[in-house]
Amino acid sequence: MRAIFFRGKDQPLEVRAIEKFKPVKDQVLVRLHNAALNHRDIWTWREQNTVSSDGVILGSDGCGVVEDVGADADPLLVGLEVIINPSLEWGTNPIVQGNAFKILGFPDHGTFSDYIVISKKYVFEKPAHLTFAESAAVPLSGLTAYRALFSKARLRSKETVLITGIGGGAALWALQFAVSYQARVFVTSGSDEKLARAKELGALGGFNYKEPDWAEKALQESGGGFDIIIDSAGGREFSKLIVLALPGGRIVNFGRTAGNISDIPTKLLYWKQISIHGTTMGTRDEFLSMLHFLEGRSIKPVIDKIFPLEQAEDAMRRMEQGDQFGKIVLQIAP
Repeated sequence: MRAIFFRGKDQPLEVRAIEKFKPVKDQVLVRLHNAALNHRDIWTWREQNTVSSDGVILGSDGCGVVEDVGADADPLLVGLEVIINPSLEWGTNPIVQGNAFKILGFPDHGTFSDYIVISKKYVFEKPAHLTFAESAAVPLSGLTAYRALFSKARLRSKETVLITGIGGGAALWALQFAVSYQARVFVTSGSDEKLARAKELGALGGFNYKEPDWAEKALQESGGGFDIIIDSAGGREFSKLIVLALPGGRIVNFGRTAGNISDIPTKLLYWKQISIHGTTMGTRDEFLSMLHFLEGRSIKPVIDKIFPLEQAEDAMRRMEQGDQFGKIVLQIAP
């Protein structure tokens, strides 16, 4: 079997032939058809130093067919088309993950390979309305967006929502989920082309954050501000989100693509009684709810480009450049 190994910080990714995995105990062996990239893969590749001497197979998102099972898994699972939940060992508290929590793809082997072995509790039947490639684009970013919108921000129909940095997977899922829930959705981006494409998906307006007066335009076009702001950037612009939030507004952050948050207008924060939430991944129940939500509304992901497995490093570089609109997917099975 082929696999894409990460050996250390900034080291070239290695395409390697290894012996096919064997499932044990409650594990299933999944023949992967597709995998998808996330910013987490870039973070691991560019920032992580501690890996085993053999390296680690990257990848958190994947979809395929169960080919074999361990002794404690149901043989009837063989042949099932499945999607993989990458949120591992969450724990029992739905509010926050436990100490054993980890995400598939580092430090455990992930989905950039022909096969993966994983506990049966992390595989779910593939959404019937999605292809393998589309299903692979769902797990990490779909779960992140669902928890941010519904568990943290507690989105209600007709509320006004701002989603920053449109173009990435989680931001696009948040847009599609919120639009399908009849919210009034606006977006930001540094690309006018991405703003136009977001409007095609249902956004009512978009603001180019490279323009110095983008926040003023957002206040005007939204009718005074936003009930909910979904942010994956952090950075210096985060302070403007406090200004843009309506009284009682909720801001949810799940990323730092623009760096750490440097300043917050504290008086506005408490006077407007704004809630700021951090979120990471989600629970098993949220993953199931997310799948039911997108199936019930026949929502499909936006796919930017599909690369062959052997070109995983090229795919990573495309994500790193930030030009993508939608999920970057790897084709594994023919």
